[in-house]
Amino acid sequence: MIFRDVPRSLLRCAVWAVFLCVALVGVTGCGGQSAAPSGSASASAPGPAASAPPPAWAKGMATVRADALPAQAREVLVLIDRGGPYAYRQDGTVFGNFEKVLPRQKRGYYHEFTVKTPGERDRGARRIVTGEGGEFYYTDDHYDTFKAVLR
Repeated sequence: MIFRDVPRSLLRCAVWAVFLCVALVGVTGCGGQSAAPSGSASASAPGPAASAPPPAWAKGMATVRADALPAQAREVLVLIDRGGPYAYRQDGTVFGNFEKVLPRQKRGYYHEFTVKTPGERDRGARRIVTGEGGEFYYTDDHYDTFKAVLR
């Protein structure tokens, strides 16, 4: 664990500080802006990350917060951060972007990872695609559309 050399009292203080910040944002709102109505068709879930401007690579795209992804996609994000092991031999291979939905980059810039779909016998349609610049994209329709994953 990365925090093994940190005194427990310091960790407790940090956890409480984060808790208080989150609670304060929940009580006062974020920047005085009201949250979107519950019937809104916003691509991002309401909250602090939703009101922050998206990174430059996500401009003009639908976005989704990582914590709003399906559980299977969140598990794949953890595996990507760890460097594997992955469930499918194709995971981590080059994504060609042949559909040209993502920004054009040199071959080898993007890599794809399978997100299991409950009830599917094969790999299904869900994927996470990563870019060399730290980008994460999610598709649940086999590359027809993508959402930029905000982490």
